[in-house]
Amino acid sequence: MTDTSATQPERRSFSQSLKPYLEKESLAALFLGISSGFPFAMIAATLTTRLAQDGIQKSTVTAFSLAFLVYNLKFLWAWIVDGVRIPLLGRLGQRVSWMLVAGVLVIAAVFNLALVQPADDIVWTATSAVLLGMAGATFDIVIDAYRIETLKPYQLGTGSGMSQYGWRIGAAGAGAVALFVAARWGWEAAYMACAGFALPAMITALVLGEPPRRKVEIARKGMVELWRSVAGPFQEFFRRSGAFVVLLFILVHKIGDTLANLTFRLLFDDMGYTNDEIAIYDVGVGFWALIIGVFVGGVIYARLGLKKAVLISLVLMAVSNLSFAFLAAAGKSNLGMSAAIGFENFASGYGGVVVVAYFSALCDLRFTAAQYALISASASVVGRFLTGTTAGSLIEYMGYFNFYVLTTLAAVPGIILFWWMMRTGLVDAAMGTAGSVGKSDARDDPPV
Repeated sequence: MTDTSATQPERRSFSQSLKPYLEKESLAALFLGISSGFPFAMIAATLTTRLAQDGIQKSTVTAFSLAFLVYNLKFLWAWIVDGVRIPLLGRLGQRVSWMLVAGVLVIAAVFNLALVQPADDIVWTATSAVLLGMAGATFDIVIDAYRIETLKPYQLGTGSGMSQYGWRIGAAGAGAVALFVAARWGWEAAYMACAGFALPAMITALVLGEPPRRKVEIARKGMVELWRSVAGPFQEFFRRSGAFVVLLFILVHKIGDTLANLTFRLLFDDMGYTNDEIAIYDVGVGFWALIIGVFVGGVIYARLGLKKAVLISLVLMAVSNLSFAFLAAAGKSNLGMSAAIGFENFASGYGGVVVVAYFSALCDLRFTAAQYALISASASVVGRFLTGTTAGSLIEYMGYFNFYVLTTLAAVPGIILFWWMMRTGLVDAAMGTAGSVGKSDARDDPPV
């Protein structure tokens, strides 16, 4: 790699660190995030509420969470977004054309789910939820690639933060709109109204056009070239120095945090907190702490660079788990709950920004869609398939205090591994071209 500017930025003042939030690329990431968040909401809380109101059994309702597994498998077809040119629309550019097609697929899948009748055909309802999951995952593939290729290396932190803001606006906004419309005109109208949340990303792509940093791989014809288009992104990644160490970090860096996050509501219930207290201190305080954490993450990334920002985030996420051990030991306390949940959400918001920025910088701009899909799927697969089956049993065996101490210790290997990667130069050696400045990027870099 010629210049790992994402990991070795020039020092900027506080005002210069804020400037990227107002640049068009970061603002575009906000609108992309809005469209990314809403399909998830349509098959999460919104569908759960609809099924419950239709009298579907609880065991059946919870089984619909399997629709989210599609998001973990998106790397299997992400190469199509990189390598397959869409007829006619392809003249607009690879990313723009796929953004429009994926957006239309999501809108169609939402309309399809709007028209199903869960009480009459639960199987087709489940199938429709999976279809929306596939469309939403494909939309995510395009959105992530477009975001990474649009942002300059120094904007990766703020762009990731703006994308997270957008995701939460899209998810919460779609959920709120669905409930409001459903109460007045029914669930069919509610889902159809929410389909409009696909438009921000589609319009953004049309306005900004094809990302200037996108690098095009050679044209693909025939079976040999087809295989190269599938295997190429993986081969390129694993040929890098330290690639397997980086992959190991991706797999283990969030085990402790994922274990802990699965159990907070169990802890609050067992400690005797009321629904009102949970709403105020968990949802209310937690929301604003996360918003602040996302903002701080973008600023710290711009000021300190990727490596220091990521290392700080790993330490913060580990310590945040320990705060719940203290809460469990101290007993019920609204102040204690507020402090613990506030610290945890701040750490999650901060860490989400800088870690996503790091994962984005790992991508090769020829294979952005496929590589980011692989990285993001790997980052969540351990938490969803391993920790989800063990957290409850561990609490029953050792109690909450020891459990949260264990989750803190589980975060230590990730901290040590990344520190070692920094010391040995593997963070820089394994960096992708998305984290490097080209000539056109250098001309656009802000003055220091």
